[in-house]
Amino acid sequence: MAEALGEELLNAGLAADARALEYLEQLAAQTVDYVRDVEPQLLSNASQSLLLTVQTLSKKSHKSIVESAIGHSSLCQTIPILIQRTHELTQMVPQLDHKAEMFSAAFSKASENVTIVDRKQALRLLQNSERLVDVMEIPPLLNSAVKSSSVNYSSTLDLYAHVHRLASLYPCSPLVTVVANEADAAVRQMAADLISALKMPSLKLAAGLRTVGWLKRIVPDLVSQASIEEALPAIFLVCRLSTLILTLDALDPLKELADEERIRNANAKHAWSGGQHTERYLKRFIEVFREHSFSIVSVSKSVDASLTQPHPRTDPIYPLPSALASFPLHLIGLLTDTLERYLPNLKDKASLESILTQVLYCAGSLGRLGADFSMLLSSIGMVEWIHLVKRHRLLAGRLESVIGDYRGNTATSH
Repeated sequence: MAEALGEELLNAGLAADARALEYLEQLAAQTVDYVRDVEPQLLSNASQSLLLTVQTLSKKSHKSIVESAIGHSSLCQTIPILIQRTHELTQMVPQLDHKAEMFSAAFSKASENVTIVDRKQALRLLQNSERLVDVMEIPPLLNSAVKSSSVNYSSTLDLYAHVHRLASLYPCSPLVTVVANEADAAVRQMAADLISALKMPSLKLAAGLRTVGWLKRIVPDLVSQASIEEALPAIFLVCRLSTLILTLDALDPLKELADEERIRNANAKHAWSGGQHTERYLKRFIEVFREHSFSIVSVSKSVDASLTQPHPRTDPIYPLPSALASFPLHLIGLLTDTLERYLPNLKDKASLESILTQVLYCAGSLGRLGADFSMLLSSIGMVEWIHLVKRHRLLAGRLESVIGDYRGNTATSH
């Protein structure tokens, strides 16, 4: 029965699929009354239910359905484009792989690429940033240490030595070069301050030796090691001599009065003056000269002894004698020039002997340091000087004799 109905559908031009054949078989199994009365009602209910379902679905999902329909309509155009792009991608993958290999070879750790080198330098700079900051803070630290009122020379020179070690370890570093130059400038300023300290009028032996000791640590960085023994004593003598000259320059008001007396006495039209201003000037001059010359020579001998190193006498000329060997002659020249210039103004015998006695004491004072200049003063042409020296030597001999006898009697009694 179902097959006959299927053939009828085919004759009517309707295709009968499996579900249609299944429905026809189910329908053939029912009675005629069922097919006539019940089945139409069931089909109507099912159609109404499907219509409601379709309406509900279209209400809820009409946008998605419309978009799907639009996309489906453009699918015919999209698929050829997708095929073309897929083909292009297939051709580009080998090129991409080649470029990736080139990039890997160019930017590998073993390559010398400029970008990689710059990046390594930037990373190294970042890792050592704290150390670089510490190095850059050295010059301001040195400057503040040098300019402070109480300079810690030992710490300052240790810091300066650290900068020199950095300069020897990293000679090609621009930063280290700049830091070393600034440190050199700071230490040169410290050396200038130490030299200024040597010009202080009231310089003591301990302070002088200490100052020269600090300069001895600084000077090797400025001159060769062989020149230290010649440079430092000469620097010390020049500083002390400038102090003496400044102190003597303070006597200029007395010197001007003595010059006026000398000019008046040289003019025959005026009566000879007593030379009181000349006497005052010479007494003060000799007093200052004696004090400073003794201090200069005594401290200089200690300084020279602390700096002099023993040299093998391989050359009869070198090493040359130190500056101190000829310095007392220069000092004595200052005194003798002044005496030769102003002593002729003194005609009073008592005043003249007082000045000459003061000079004799000055010669004896320097004589204790090996710089007795009493024999050189005969060049000023004063006969009184020769008699005065003889008298003082006679008194000194008698005093020595008395002291010798006293010591001999004391030893015998014991």
